[in-house]
Amino acid sequence: MSQLTGKTALVTGASRGIGRAIALSLARAGAQVLVHYGSAEDAADAVVAEIRAAGGKAQKVGANLRDAEGPRQLAKRVRTIVGDRLDVLVANAGISKPARLEDTTVEDFDDLVAVNVRAPYFLVQQLLPTMCKGSSIVLLSSLAVRNAVGTIPAYAASKGAVDTLVAHFASTLGPRGIRVNAVAPGVVATDMSSFTKTETGRATALGMQAFKRIAQPEDIADAVAFLASDAARWVTGDTLRIDGGSRL
Repeated sequence: MSQLTGKTALVTGASRGIGRAIALSLARAGAQVLVHYGSAEDAADAVVAEIRAAGGKAQKVGANLRDAEGPRQLAKRVRTIVGDRLDVLVANAGISKPARLEDTTVEDFDDLVAVNVRAPYFLVQQLLPTMCKGSSIVLLSSLAVRNAVGTIPAYAASKGAVDTLVAHFASTLGPRGIRVNAVAPGVVATDMSSFTKTETGRATALGMQAFKRIAQPEDIADAVAFLASDAARWVTGDTLRIDGGSRL
């Protein structure tokens, strides 16, 4: 697959999990990939090394997206690398803090909104000058937006906001030829997913899916690569469910 040859891409939260898999998938498709990390610099180095070893192009770029200034700082660093053209932005970085309604703290809620909603909003804002006709933005939503799964109401609310942003961003940026979509994964085996670390969690996931296996990050990454490519040139304002047929 070489649908992104000659294009530049930024993937936030790309040092591990789904973000890592997305960075590798975009690189295989031919893109020069900027591998963003928050604190796991060594892991980002490993992703960059893997991409380069396979003949691709990649650089790491760090920024703390919990901070209000994080998106602006990241955008500035990205512009120093790619200049005035960024073809693909994948706002993958996110956090999840499972907690019942009764146990959710204001601090935890604010952290979820800061990373999952505020950061992608202002990153898009700050990177708009580098995006042009044909550019693609992909945000990360979740199965939890439309289905009550586990004890993650605050997390689900933050991802519901992402779905809303997709519609408004797509409408606003459509006249510029910029596409905006999201993917909504179901249960995926990552470090962040406590759901997949217990027999009960795995049994619950398999019980609500049509496909009887736990998703891997690569299952999500290749769908993101599709949305980033010209193969999805007539798709915008949509949230693509990638959940193995969950809760059909």
